[in-house]
Parts: sequence; structure tokens; C-alpha cells
Amino acid sequence: MLRARLTTEMKEAMKAGEKAKLATVRMIQAALKDKDIEARGLGREPASDEEILALLQKMIKQRNESAAVYDQGGRPELAENERNEVAIIASYLPQQMDEAETRAAIDKAVAETAAAGPKDMGKVIAVLKGAYAGRMDFAKASGLVKEALNAKA
Repeated sequence: MLRARLTTEMKEAMKAGEKAKLATVRMIQAALKDKDIEARGLGREPASDEEILALLQKMIKQRNESAAVYDQGGRPELAENERNEVAIIASYLPQQMDEAETRAAIDKAVAETAAAGPKDMGKVIAVLKGAYAGRMDFAKASGLVKEALNAKA
């Protein structure tokens, strides 16, 4: 479903002359094609929607890191380009959970896995990734999980 949306949006960007959006969608599709080729080499099916969402989140993280480096290097125009790409890529992700929703999901996952302390962090994160892929920022969530598990210990 996400693949079809990307193709449709690419065609619309071409027709509308939106060069930045067109370049970003093409970049997403190239990364997706690489992922599919890798999967085919391992004898697996093409990337699922969950895997595509994870890929998009990874791309956003990379662009945020690049923007920070460009800011430090005194290249605000390049940082702005990266941030524009982040906005376009983020438009393909489902609505992100706010902190209260994230904490509630973490509490539920901790209870579900019967996690007793920091050593169970992997179990909790695995449950969260299975249930909230694409909707939760796992970089922030891991800190909150650690906080919740340290409180239990």
C-alpha cells in the first residue's frame, strides 16, 4: 500500500514540478529497491509495510544527523535541505505518538513482558517495535524504557 502511494506521489510531483519532493520520493524508492534486492538475495519476500516504515525512520534519523553536522560546519543552506527532506519523508509515516501515549505503551509492554529490571530492556523494546512500528520514535522510547525499568529495579 505504501509502495503504491510513493509511486502515485512521484507522478504527482512530476506533473506539479515539485523538484524537492520528486527528488526525495525517488531517493526513498531507490533505498526501497536496494532493500528488496537485499531481501531477494537472502531468499525473502520484498519489504513489508512495517519494514518500509522502519526504513523511512532510519532515513529521517540520518538526515537529522546530517543537518546537525551541517549546522556545526556553518552550512545552514545544506542543513535546511536536509530538514526539508525530513519533512517530506515524515509525511509518509503514520501519526507519531506523543510522550504520554509512548509512556502508556511502555507501561503496557513492561507489564506484558513481566520485565523486572534493565536486563529485560530488549524484551520490552521488541514488543514495542512489533506493536508500534512507524508510530513511535524508538530513540526517545529507549530512554523512557530504561527509566521505567530502573524504577522497577
